[in-house]
Amino acid sequence: MKKYILAIFSVATLALATGCEDFLDKPQLDKVEDNSGFWRNESDFRMYSVEFYHWFLGGYNTGYVLNYVPLRGYTFSDDVISGKGPQENFVSTVPSKLAVTVDPNKLLNQEWYRQYSGEKWNFGWVRKANVMIERLEQYKANLSDAAYKHWLGVARFFRAYAYFKLVCSFGDVPYFDKPVDETNIDEMYKDRDDRGYVMDQVYEDLKYAIENTYEKDNGSTQYVNKYLIAALASRFMLFEGTWQKYHNLSAERAKKYLEFCMEASQVVMNSGKYSCTRDFHSIFGSDDLAGHPEVIFYRHYVTAKATHSIASYSNGEETQNGVSLQMLKSFICNDGKPYQNSSVENADDFDMAMLAKTRDPRFESTFYNFPLSSSYTMAYANKFTSREGTSYWNNIAARPGKYGGLLNENDAPVIRYAEVLLDWIEAKAELAESYNGSAITQTDIDNTINVIRNRPLDQEAIDKGVQKTAHLQLASLPNDPARDSDVSPLLWEIRRERRMEFVYEHTRLLDIKRWKKIEYMDNNKYPDTMYGPWVNFPKDVPTYEKEEYVGILTVRKPDGSEVTYDGSNWNDMVGYFKVLEVKPRDAFDYEKAYMSPVGVQEIQDYADRNKVLSQTKAWR
Repeated sequence: MKKYILAIFSVATLALATGCEDFLDKPQLDKVEDNSGFWRNESDFRMYSVEFYHWFLGGYNTGYVLNYVPLRGYTFSDDVISGKGPQENFVSTVPSKLAVTVDPNKLLNQEWYRQYSGEKWNFGWVRKANVMIERLEQYKANLSDAAYKHWLGVARFFRAYAYFKLVCSFGDVPYFDKPVDETNIDEMYKDRDDRGYVMDQVYEDLKYAIENTYEKDNGSTQYVNKYLIAALASRFMLFEGTWQKYHNLSAERAKKYLEFCMEASQVVMNSGKYSCTRDFHSIFGSDDLAGHPEVIFYRHYVTAKATHSIASYSNGEETQNGVSLQMLKSFICNDGKPYQNSSVENADDFDMAMLAKTRDPRFESTFYNFPLSSSYTMAYANKFTSREGTSYWNNIAARPGKYGGLLNENDAPVIRYAEVLLDWIEAKAELAESYNGSAITQTDIDNTINVIRNRPLDQEAIDKGVQKTAHLQLASLPNDPARDSDVSPLLWEIRRERRMEFVYEHTRLLDIKRWKKIEYMDNNKYPDTMYGPWVNFPKDVPTYEKEEYVGILTVRKPDGSEVTYDGSNWNDMVGYFKVLEVKPRDAFDYEKAYMSPVGVQEIQDYADRNKVLSQTKAWR
């Protein structure tokens, strides 16, 4: 257990810096020496905190690493088809081991728990934050009161973030508020604490952090600051508030967390620092996000220091896990109505070019407007690269190197204003519907959803005939025949807005889990999760007229009938594309799918010391 809970006082490397060469006995300048000679001033605490950034604020990460990255990392949800053949299954048996062995020199190189959008059984980051808190108390005299409070806020923020990730995976987890003495078996091998208790501590940490951290640290918004913390607090509290509600845990906590979600969001909203006044594509494809009005915090990339590969997977060549027809159907038409009752011409045409023209502008800015076979579903995302980067899909020889391999330089938005707006409006709607909160007004809608819908269009979108989506009107909410009967029309539209806004980003799996809607990932119940858009193969994908696709290539007609290519019916291969050789994921227990079990080895590790580690409730 020692190796799982104790991340030995870790070397804090500067972001992506390499180790300096020793010169005689001079201490290395990019290393933390845990003694009174190190903890001298704010610069030392800042150096110690930087190692958190790569794991918690990693943006597009680096190289080909997939930990917590959009497009390539967040691919386990009902939005995305995982590939040809059987769909990826949920964890169905208790694994032998889930703990992470923490090497103090490789704390950056851990593997995340993708199926839960959270952490594996690893308390190394918790310990690192607790060590920082402990050292702040020890060396408080070296800092001004304001500096002490700021760095304590930073440490508590990262501890809150670490626990949020653990709770996403396991629910109940042991809570540690100080570094654990390895000789204290009772503390090291304590059983889980209730998730409500843990999230109450997260709540307190975030409250303190928002109230005490700087608006700018060291003159820069690229260090942890009040607005970054408030924006992420909004995310965490919306998640847990709705989880407590829909999983029938605690109405009191649900209300408390949702109120804090609104409060944290308002810190950002009332600052006057952010707006949705630039086009959607600019958020993801820009080489420099400095000063972007919608970006609260971003990761900057530059050749020779840090590059990534996410833009390469939007260049039209690299293979993608594509989005499903189920997801495509959720995009609203530009008259503000679902396609089933829209008055927009060709609203029921699911050809990619027509979807780009008739749907909310975020569709055109997220996908190529034609089918591409390099996506498993023919719907290929171009969201995470620049407009220039998308222009080389059929001229690879002319493509600049920064759009290929792991040399991508576009900056990554870590947290952006639109999420804060959508968190706020959802929290207020939940409070209004269930906890006697004040009613939603048209002004609330105008200041959140309609602000987002009013983003300007870039010239390429205008040239394609893309139009802004009509504003959402509280007095005439869309009547979506696909709406779940247990979700109000307003909440349904708020959820739709999130789905359109965050395609391939961090939200979808956690959203359907917190709403207790994991059933959406049941391919048999929702068969559109195995299909792509409408494709005219003879016209748009003629390369599939090959013997290797005989008996495999299948399309679905509007009446639900399927036609499979038999070598002689090529001209009839027009319809909703059925992903090649697709099969539904295995049946899964809905309740077990929400939370991960802990591993056999972790439980045995406790038992070997006459201690008990409880298994996750649904897995007992």
